[in-house]
Formats: sequence, C-alpha cells, structure tokens
Amino acid sequence: MTKTKTYDAHAVGRRKSAVARVYVKAGGTGQITVNKRDVKDYLGQATSRYVINQPLNLLKVSDKYDILVNVKGGGITGQAGAIRLGIARALVKLDPTVRSQLKKEGFLTRDARKVERKKYGLAGARRSFQFSKR
Repeated sequence: MTKTKTYDAHAVGRRKSAVARVYVKAGGTGQITVNKRDVKDYLGQATSRYVINQPLNLLKVSDKYDILVNVKGGGITGQAGAIRLGIARALVKLDPTVRSQLKKEGFLTRDARKVERKKYGLAGARRSFQFSKR
C-alpha cells in the first residue's frame, strides 16, 4: 500500500527546544492548522499569530496556501518561531525565487539561542547565591 502525497512542500523549523514539521499545500484558502486545531485556538496570543504569518504577509500569499503544522516541545513563543522558520523554508521549496526576500528579512535564519545550563556552585546559569559578610 502506497501513501498518497497530499502536500506540495514539507519543511522542519526549530527554535529553542521546539520542533515544527510544516506541510504546505498550494491552491488552498489560507487555512493554518496547528496540531489538528485552528491556529486561533492553539495560539491565543495575537503576537504569536503575527509571527507565524510574517513570511506569508511579506510575499502576499496568505490566502493561496493551506498549512498543516505538527509542533512539539518548548513554549508558545518558541513554537511560533519554529513554525515561522518551517513555513519560510517550505515556501522556498515551492518557489526558489522568493529566497532572497525571505533571507533579507531574516526568516530563513535559525535562531541558535538556547537556555544556558546551570553551573555548579551557582544558583543559576550565572546568578550566584546571596552574599553575606557574616
């Protein structure tokens, strides 16, 4: 039994500890589904929805593609950044001519910042315990 391909492009986006697998289908109505839920239900913050739509709004194609996203790990902000990177990478796979536009805006750059680990002898990554002379 062969699995039928129901999408036109697939890409992976990562940010912090969040990983997003993005599937883009051309000729859609602009519907974005995240973890089998509508994007408005999944991401309550308007800023997170704005971050996700940035690559689509830049290229003015927000109503031409249906997007299906599976995302796990991290928090809401990390997941939104991972989804944005995945969408941008998938759009480049569909149309390589838009790469320069997305690259210029920084949507194709993986944000490598992660949480710094806690060090021994300290209260946190850099914070020390409260100093007391006596």
